[in-house]
Amino acid sequence: MFTPIHTALGALLLFSGSFGLLLHNGRVFGISSILRTCLSDPVLLVPGSCVRKKQENEPTEEVREDENFPTLAGLITSPLLVKLLVPSLIPAYSAAGSTTAWVSAAATVGVGFLTGWGTKNDQGCTSGHMLCGISRLSARSLIATAIFFITALVTANFSPILTGVDVIPACENGTIPCYSPAYPSVYELAVMTTSCVSALFNTFVLGPKVLTRSYTSRRVFAYLAGVQFGLGLLFSGMADPQKVIRFFALFGGDVDKWDPSLALIILFGIGPSLIGFLIVEPGKKEKPPTLAHKWSLPKRTVADIDWR
Repeated sequence: MFTPIHTALGALLLFSGSFGLLLHNGRVFGISSILRTCLSDPVLLVPGSCVRKKQENEPTEEVREDENFPTLAGLITSPLLVKLLVPSLIPAYSAAGSTTAWVSAAATVGVGFLTGWGTKNDQGCTSGHMLCGISRLSARSLIATAIFFITALVTANFSPILTGVDVIPACENGTIPCYSPAYPSVYELAVMTTSCVSALFNTFVLGPKVLTRSYTSRRVFAYLAGVQFGLGLLFSGMADPQKVIRFFALFGGDVDKWDPSLALIILFGIGPSLIGFLIVEPGKKEKPPTLAHKWSLPKRTVADIDWR
């Protein structure tokens, strides 16, 4: 179902978490790179094991290579908070159906492998490329996002022809068009609105005034950014693959299965980030991040793309 309020508020949380991490910590919120760092270097969690690098022109400031762990912890915390406060917003994932547990597990592993292979070859995922990259006017991210979109579009609409399986599910067993709006309850609206306002206030008002330019402050905000981003995914419905894939039904001609919610992520997630980028102009040396002495932004360009 089309969830205009859920998705708009969730998109604002995605904006607050991703743009806040850029504005204050000088980093891009790329979930695939965050996860890769945490999995490839788990020893960084051990105190005293971190390799420290001096910040350029700031001998008293050090870059710690374990700052992605608080962000991941925030992402993990968010579903626990939603489960505790408003469990109705946890996605209801469909059962495996007639397939056995082994077939379902093998399919999950296979899909996970393909997703990992894709993010590795595209050097990022939709969080880093679409939410953060397009808003930073990165040509490389624009190309990557276009590849993501076209691949999803073709897969969703041609799967029935190639495999005989329709991967775009109908809403309410086909009795209601998916573009029909669904609105939150009063309690859900109160929780989502409070979370959204609190996140924006923390990112743009309280955080810059309370936190100082230090390693500890960066870790604190990295955790808060992770919580905000995770809440945004759950509130917006983007943690539900069925909801996301229904957006592509329009291009296959099956309008009744079309859920336009994803478009609101562009409007309320990427839009504010683009405006913020044009105002703040992150990456310029004369304007460092709020909590760090230098920007840690991707430096690859279109020339670095491997087109094979």
